[in-house]
Amino acid sequence: MSQPTLAKLRRIAQVLFFGLFLLHLVETEFRGSLKAVSGDIRLPIPYPAIFLQSDPLVAIINALATRELYRGLLWSLTILIPTFFLGRIFCGWICPLGTLNHFFGSLKSERKRGQQRLESNRYKKWQTLKYYLLIAVLVSALFGSSLLAAMDPISLTIRSLTVSVLPALNYAFNAIFGAAGHLPGLRFATDIAEFILKATILSFKQPYFRQGFFLGLVFLAILILNLRITRFWCRALCPLGALLGVVSRWSLLGLEKNPSHCEDCNRCLLHCQGGDDPIPNASWRKAECHLCFNCVADCPEASLRFKFLPALKTTVEGPNLQRRRALTGVAAGAALLPVLRSTAGLAAEADPRLIRPPGSLDEKNFLARCVRCGECMKVCPTNVLQPTLTQAGFEGLWTPVLAPRIGYCEPSCVLCGQVCPTGAIWEITQAEKGWLPATAAKNAKPVRLGTAFYDRGRCLPWAMATECIVCEEWCPTSPKAIYLRPAEVFDHDGKPKQVRQPYLDADRCIGCGACEFACPVKGQPAIYVTSVGESRSKTNQVLLKGARKESA
Repeated sequence: MSQPTLAKLRRIAQVLFFGLFLLHLVETEFRGSLKAVSGDIRLPIPYPAIFLQSDPLVAIINALATRELYRGLLWSLTILIPTFFLGRIFCGWICPLGTLNHFFGSLKSERKRGQQRLESNRYKKWQTLKYYLLIAVLVSALFGSSLLAAMDPISLTIRSLTVSVLPALNYAFNAIFGAAGHLPGLRFATDIAEFILKATILSFKQPYFRQGFFLGLVFLAILILNLRITRFWCRALCPLGALLGVVSRWSLLGLEKNPSHCEDCNRCLLHCQGGDDPIPNASWRKAECHLCFNCVADCPEASLRFKFLPALKTTVEGPNLQRRRALTGVAAGAALLPVLRSTAGLAAEADPRLIRPPGSLDEKNFLARCVRCGECMKVCPTNVLQPTLTQAGFEGLWTPVLAPRIGYCEPSCVLCGQVCPTGAIWEITQAEKGWLPATAAKNAKPVRLGTAFYDRGRCLPWAMATECIVCEEWCPTSPKAIYLRPAEVFDHDGKPKQVRQPYLDADRCIGCGACEFACPVKGQPAIYVTSVGESRSKTNQVLLKGARKESA
């Protein structure tokens, strides 16, 4: 197979893998109706997190931060092993963010024409920045923090599409089809278009996410930078690309140059994706090459070719790092966790509204495992899971938290544990969750996310002598954690009136948030859920049984 043909094959592979990635996003979404669900909610595909599970950076961060490797992450060997033999083939052929950057980088701009374009595709010293970031990422993981895993390209892409891009597209197409459907002659066409989109990438079920605008701006900025410098993220900032670049220095496949056939046309730089200097009068940077084969396809003299075990006279195999900057990366990674943990949030002054999904580990281990991918938010059928901002401190940035005013935790749903690639949310069964009496494990305690509390100053039966039993009706536990007692109150005219006032049995409350979600009091609800009483913590309890005895 000729190498120009490989360049065309690479484009086909990019389209296929990006399509597979979109399929992954489609399948990690519950598209049914909760009212029609009678059994356990399951995903339609057996490996919902395959892109993240095959991510070597996620696997290494998980292993360093937890001193173990979560099941499924051995799939990362399917990327690492080919890299040892072929180089950064993942970056050029498979990575969805790399494909998007490639597409936007191929768009014409005034700044990327002629000599400026050729010069922008030369190797630059700032391309080593990603290696120093990788050092900081791995060192911080070694000390128990996975915060910098938010920079992983797979995690970043899924999070951005989940929280910002796809909700915006849902809203836009709902508005367009809603308006076009009322126009004569367009109803049939819009119905067909809606059917196709609903069967592919959009569900038309409108989710809402906090920080969606900000995360969308970050993602848009990454894509727009490609108009200035081709694949700027991949060249300068991507820690996964840096990891694969380090591994690729031992790859058997390399670029061999024949300067005697070169006429210095520099066409090999025209579509270079990695900024690896394929031109004959410079050293080729193996660790930067994305194996796009564009340089070979564009060379009119056939002076370039990729081959196994090539001559290495003009090859720089690994990144050229400065010792002082590398030590700075080590120091930054080592200092990250102590700085984050010495502020209030985790050990002191924890936010009572920090309610984690069912099956979540205790907070310290949860933060060590969560890579901020947003998979749990994508799959949540009620939209209750939202990215945090300050609730968990800066270390918990963009990790999932329940927002009961937006949604509630469905009793029959355990999807978030199914899609979590690192075990931050443990995969539990419906019986282990124990919220439905028919499926609950015998003599097992149900998973508790927290406890609800009443603000009687806002509760309609308590403060305004108005009948309201919404919270009791929505409470899913059996027997119900919320119960009603009749009481005689006086209206504004001083006349006696019978109303039923709600009370809460804390021992039965599971903290699902259904009561807060359904509370008709706008703004601040009359009933709210906090994390106190959660199963994952032995100390965050309403009453610490035996605490007085132990302290004595």
